[in-house]
Amino acid sequence: MTILSPRPDFAPDTDPLDVIRWTLETHGDVLMPSAFNLNGVVLLDLAVKAGYRGEVVFVDTGYHFPETLATRDRLAARYPELTFVTLNDGATPEDGQTDPALYASDPDACCAVRKVAPLQAYLRRKAPSALLNARSRDQASTRADIPFVEDGARVKVNPLAHWTRERLETYAREQDLPVNPLYWDGFLSVGCWTCTRAVRPGEDARAGRWAGKGKTECGLWAGENRL
Repeated sequence: MTILSPRPDFAPDTDPLDVIRWTLETHGDVLMPSAFNLNGVVLLDLAVKAGYRGEVVFVDTGYHFPETLATRDRLAARYPELTFVTLNDGATPEDGQTDPALYASDPDACCAVRKVAPLQAYLRRKAPSALLNARSRDQASTRADIPFVEDGARVKVNPLAHWTRERLETYAREQDLPVNPLYWDGFLSVGCWTCTRAVRPGEDARAGRWAGKGKTECGLWAGENRL
């Protein structure tokens, strides 16, 4: 019988490295989904420093900016000890998965087919007990209360829950991390090019995602099909 490490009483100022190390000790099969935004790039670097040597899973919706795909490739070259997995590799708007205009008429349905379903199917096959992800509280009001560890069908671990954007930027600069160049042009959260714009002064980091659509989450972390 496997004896799990007891969950520490993490405080808001707990070092993310300690959260990651606890995760690796407790959930040896943990996986890391990533879209390679600022948070994700920082988490990758911290995870490697903490000893993570697993998979980094990215969903290619067919609508990603070229800069996002280039950032994935730069990260894969920088961290050869990790296994980078791309689902729907080479997807395009004309690949038959959806109507090419579905993103405009029903963005929830587009996300569900192109992003959520492929990752859910992959996770059903791999069946990890936990996911290591890069969400933080100051990204959006929908994430304002996320803890370090969330229970559910699979545990979701958020080592950067309490890190601010300023702290993330400082870390990325100090470590010379390959951040998506769109970030520095105001795209504080980069998704598909069809549904992402630069953030305006005073807006939260995810305000540029699905602007005007009444939508703030793709469905991976909120909703009935959440991970």
